Amino acid sequence: MKQITILLVFLCSLSSLAQVSFTAEASRSKLGINERLKVEFKVDANGDNFRPPGFEGLSKIGGPNQFYSQHYENGKSTFIKTYTYFFQPEKRGKITIGQAEITVEGQVYKTSPIEVEVTAAVDTPNQSRAVAEAGDGIHLIAEVSRSKPYLNEGIYVVYKLFLSPTVNIRNWRPLDDPKFEGFWSQNINIDQLELKEGEFGGQPYRYVELRKTVLYPQKTGELKIEPLSLAVSVEVPTDKRDFFGRRTYDVVEKNFSANTKTIDVKPLPEENKPEGFSGAVGEFDFKLKANKKELDAQTSLELTSEVSGKGNLKLFNLPKIQSPSSFEVYEPERNENVRTTSLGMRGSISEKYTVIPEFKGEYVIQPTSFSYFNPNTKSYETLKSTPITIQVNSGPEPPEERQAASENDSKRPQNIISSKSNFNYIKLETNFKEKNETQFFQSPLYWALFFIPFLSIPFMLIFGKVKNREIDENQAQLKHANKLAKRYLSEAKKNIGDSKAFYESLERALHNYMKARLKIQTLDMQKDKIQELLSEKGVSQETTKGFLKILESCELARYTPSVTEDMKNDFEKAAKVISEIDKEV
Repeated sequence: MKQITILLVFLCSLSSLAQVSFTAEASRSKLGINERLKVEFKVDANGDNFRPPGFEGLSKIGGPNQFYSQHYENGKSTFIKTYTYFFQPEKRGKITIGQAEITVEGQVYKTSPIEVEVTAAVDTPNQSRAVAEAGDGIHLIAEVSRSKPYLNEGIYVVYKLFLSPTVNIRNWRPLDDPKFEGFWSQNINIDQLELKEGEFGGQPYRYVELRKTVLYPQKTGELKIEPLSLAVSVEVPTDKRDFFGRRTYDVVEKNFSANTKTIDVKPLPEENKPEGFSGAVGEFDFKLKANKKELDAQTSLELTSEVSGKGNLKLFNLPKIQSPSSFEVYEPERNENVRTTSLGMRGSISEKYTVIPEFKGEYVIQPTSFSYFNPNTKSYETLKSTPITIQVNSGPEPPEERQAASENDSKRPQNIISSKSNFNYIKLETNFKEKNETQFFQSPLYWALFFIPFLSIPFMLIFGKVKNREIDENQAQLKHANKLAKRYLSEAKKNIGDSKAFYESLERALHNYMKARLKIQTLDMQKDKIQELLSEKGVSQETTKGFLKILESCELARYTPSVTEDMKNDFEKAAKVISEIDKEV
């Protein structure tokens, strides 16, 4: 009975623990970066050691605030403990709020993770009443210089923060930078913010230009300019007074966003579009100049093509120059001297060519054309450089075909050639073929090469038999040597215990083995000769030293007594070294 009671108490305690609820709730699952997020952690028991999760991607602006709620209904008590946080998103994207932990009666409980999606700024963010009041008299707007530009025509967007004379702010910080998709963009640095007087809604306001960005649309149709979002610290009056009776102020952070702007980009007209137009839009000048107009052959000069003015200078290619065919022209070096302001790009871009004339004479660099679209006149304009005459004083005379080509240079454009083709016109050898030349197929040489493999088969068979016979003879000699070694080694094994007889039979076995293996005579059984022959056969130095050491043991045994244990060791060493030589030779 006692055990049953304990079991019931244990089950009841488990049941009470299982009924504890610990949850996490977010005020919104999707919000703009200029909105605020409230996160609550609720537990229906009085727990301890509350540990909040990490809030990466969120900036805490309030909390944790604790709230207790307990009431009775039908004799049953309900208890709720809440931890409340307020956050401001720091970036776009999906943000995961991790697990919070709390301990209730020694048991640790965890919440489930929460996922929140942060989007671009919204036009009407959700704010509390106090924060909304703090935002009265503050406006962030975006002004665009032109709402219907042409493709690649420069415009700019400026963000202005308007402040009512009754509003004071402490500071501001950007929450989210707009993404200019479909535009080439560049921010204009504002060295010092200047507070200016102006109007907003017909009322006097102060304003400051926070940011300027130059935009060049890269595709046609409707393009959206995302809003800039700011967090502004605003002074809000309270009902409290200081010692002197003056009203005190609290600082509240308020989020502001400029409205999204839509730009309608017009395509460039197809009518009368010049050939070779590379996308230049603006107002430009074009010129082609040479640093020398008189030089010797095989010396270099520089040709520079330059476009200057205002427009999309960094977004198009310069036209290729037209040079005489006898000029060696290298790839150009591009230089940009462009300054970007709120009015767009201004300056110049150039390409510098290194040119080397090969022959003496007078040459003319024909005019180069450059075309662009002028958005002010809404038409295409084409500029041409002036011809440049180059006088090459000394050097080799050009061949006749080059002279003829030089005369035609003024009538047609020439391609830029590389140095690899400079001497293609020189032919030192002919490449003629006889009219009735016999082909290789079915010629006598063809049939001879065809039948040679078949005729060589008998010779290959004979050679193989001779080779196999030599191999058989070598194998027979090896088998004979192994038999002799085993016979003499077996004789030596029988004589273990008799020092003189053992070492004599062991020495004979080694000599006979080496004579058969190395094909040497008894007179050549010298240590130096054996070492040299084994080395030539590819036997390792360690194995050779082992063999010579056994021979020394046989020689020393004639003059010194040996015990049975030494004989057994020498026998095993001899058998091992013979086996090693067989493997390595």
